[in-house]
Amino acid sequence: MADKTATTKPVASETVYVDEVAGCDTKGNGSEKSPFKTVLKAIESKGENIKIQIKKDAEGFKDISGAALKKAKKTYAEQQRKAKKLQEQEKKLEDEKKKKAEDEAKAIEYAKSIVIKEDKSLPKATNIKIRQSTENRGKRVKVSGWVHRLRVQGKDMMFVILRDGSGYLQCVLTGKLCHAYDAVTLSIESTITIWGVINELPAGKTAPGNHELVADYYEVVGKAPSGDDAFTNKVTPDADPYYLLDNRHLVIRGETASAVLRARAQVIKAFRSFYDQESFTEVTPPCMVQTQVEGGSTLFKFDYYGEEAYLTQSSQLYLETCLPSLGDVFCLAESYRAEKSHTRRHLSEYSHLEAEMAFIKFDDLLTHLEDLICFVIDRTMADKETAQLIEQLNPNFKKPSRPFLRMKYADAITYLKENNIKKEDGSFYQFGEDIPEAPERAMTDKIGRPIFLTHFPHEIKAFYMQKVPEDRRVTESVDVLMPGVGEIVGGSMRMDNREELLEAYKTAGIDPAPYYWYTDQRKYGTTPHGGYGLGVERFLAWLLDRYTVRECCLYPRFTGRCTP
Repeated sequence: MADKTATTKPVASETVYVDEVAGCDTKGNGSEKSPFKTVLKAIESKGENIKIQIKKDAEGFKDISGAALKKAKKTYAEQQRKAKKLQEQEKKLEDEKKKKAEDEAKAIEYAKSIVIKEDKSLPKATNIKIRQSTENRGKRVKVSGWVHRLRVQGKDMMFVILRDGSGYLQCVLTGKLCHAYDAVTLSIESTITIWGVINELPAGKTAPGNHELVADYYEVVGKAPSGDDAFTNKVTPDADPYYLLDNRHLVIRGETASAVLRARAQVIKAFRSFYDQESFTEVTPPCMVQTQVEGGSTLFKFDYYGEEAYLTQSSQLYLETCLPSLGDVFCLAESYRAEKSHTRRHLSEYSHLEAEMAFIKFDDLLTHLEDLICFVIDRTMADKETAQLIEQLNPNFKKPSRPFLRMKYADAITYLKENNIKKEDGSFYQFGEDIPEAPERAMTDKIGRPIFLTHFPHEIKAFYMQKVPEDRRVTESVDVLMPGVGEIVGGSMRMDNREELLEAYKTAGIDPAPYYWYTDQRKYGTTPHGGYGLGVERFLAWLLDRYTVRECCLYPRFTGRCTP
């Protein structure tokens, strides 16, 4: 007779209580007074060899069903399997991390033993800026700059994109050069001087300037941090905008921000070229004043040796005083507006291009503005490097066609009604009301071309603007509107009659006494004259397709922001 081995089930060693209604998996201990909430928690805490009493309703504790227990044990087993697999993966990663650290430590120790020296038998290197690279191809040069990008290829090659503010240059380090300690520990934004020969790239390969510097020696000038404090961890595209503003000093090192600033410099140069061509004289008015131009609510006040003074809102009044002595004049200066506005087209400090002209008519002013804008666009686009920047930033930019659309304020009110552009309360804009930014932009974007919006009612414009002789309700005024941005220029003919100006002071509630020097322009040889102010940052936002004017200046100042 064959032997039979009997298999017996283990006897449950403990009774564990589960209350699915009032139990607690975090504070419970499995007793009847302090039950767990789930069967899974009971198995996790007490093991599988237990007897489970479960309570689901008011009937009290009962033996768990076989199916429910089996399901819970299966879930528990699956969790255990996953936990084990995760533990194995973590151990593997830890081992790999440890090995990598050991390998890096060995590499660094080896790198410290490598000494690189300049080969004095080579031709003496010419010290150049990156912008001079093309003309120095085939020669041994010395270039200094910041490490803009860094890439290791294989075991014996390293590519460094160098930046010095005048351009970008790809440098290639090979052999001992890329194994030395300074190369192994090189990081983005470190400063370095590299010696070598600049060669044109063969067909099929690309790099800035279509050439690269093959290095024969280098010296690290200043090493930037790596790890958590690395540049790439400080400035990321998805970072909070206010964090990026706090770190604006680092942001401007990026390709986009630096392209905007470089284009800005060329645009300003083009403005000055226009005024030089037209024989305007540049003047430098004061920024600390005791008069207002655009209304008292937007003045930055400060104590000036015990007297109240303000930061200038505009240099217009001072420019007008220069007409008798210097003729047509312009200035490029900062203006300040204490507007508590958070719109994307407002700044508290902005670059204000202003000009004044004598012996002109309103149509002359409009023609001049059109000439100015088109000249600056043409001159800027004629510069190859700047044209490439504009292509990079605003690939869909097209030069505005002439003539610009000329639309009177009254016609704009009609246009808003015909196109169902309403106020927030659902009503239509009426003659005499200011047209705010949103409807103004909606109209401009829909029309899709530059607009000279003219002849605003005198009640909504500055006190000094000349009224139209044929219709005293409106002024000889103009706002230049650009698609995507809105107003970039505000201008007008100025009052040239002394008595009318004195009455305008009174209407505006302004004490004429501090303006005696401005009023005297109408006393000592008055003349028809006009001028305008152009917001450089708004002009750039239009030209470069920037979402906000804050991107178009070095360190933007607006409500709540006066740093860094």
